[in-house]
Amino acid sequence: MKHTVVKVGTGVLTRDSDGQLDGASLVRLVTGLADLVASGQPCILVSSGAVGAGISELGLDSYPNDVPSRQACAAVGQSRLMHIYQNLFGNFGLRVAQVLLTADDFRDDARRARLSDTLTRLSQFPDVIPIINENDSVAVEELSVGDNDVLSARVANLVGARLLVLLSNIDGLMPPESDQIIEYVNDVESVLDYARAGKGRFSIGGMASKLKAVKYAVDSGIETVIANGRKPSHLLDISEGKGYCTRFAARKPKA
Repeated sequence: MKHTVVKVGTGVLTRDSDGQLDGASLVRLVTGLADLVASGQPCILVSSGAVGAGISELGLDSYPNDVPSRQACAAVGQSRLMHIYQNLFGNFGLRVAQVLLTADDFRDDARRARLSDTLTRLSQFPDVIPIINENDSVAVEELSVGDNDVLSARVANLVGARLLVLLSNIDGLMPPESDQIIEYVNDVESVLDYARAGKGRFSIGGMASKLKAVKYAVDSGIETVIANGRKPSHLLDISEGKGYCTRFAARKPKA
């Protein structure tokens, strides 16, 4: 069976008030992913949160503006984040595998092939959840993929995923001047200007970033969903074509 790739951002994993990791949110996320795996669906998790975890660990009160401070936060926070994931997934009899990437892992053909081989080999162990993040401690601008929304779309394309789920802090994509989400989008081009300004104090991306990732994924033939990361118990329903979310149709390849 093809993979479901799930991306979760810092805004879901941390409290916006202080940037501390939100333990309850992490438990809900891991439980939802474990339900997916138990249903027989292999999963890859693309997880932000390393910089956010490092911010709180180093006692900072805001997202640092300088690159060395962000990289230091990532270096401190990544190990803390993975330790938490390891413990939480272990409660469900699952193991985790850390994969840290930079843009060169996609640009360079040899490195891309090795990454593909690694993920293919990991998929042969159904109790292992690959957890992917950008290698923020070394990924300066020329090495950066962009953000984890885009990274998740590129990973989904690499593994030929059946579904990409972008977990946000809202239920889905809302049109301008509306609080009701659009539940189905057949043409992503028609909603690219629906992105709203604003993001969490400790977050990097936003809706514009998600729509960029959506376009990349659906153009690659992968159905994509934006859903509420605070309600990951719906992941199994979403994977089965149900659930309250915005669902973007994959584009069919040209004949």
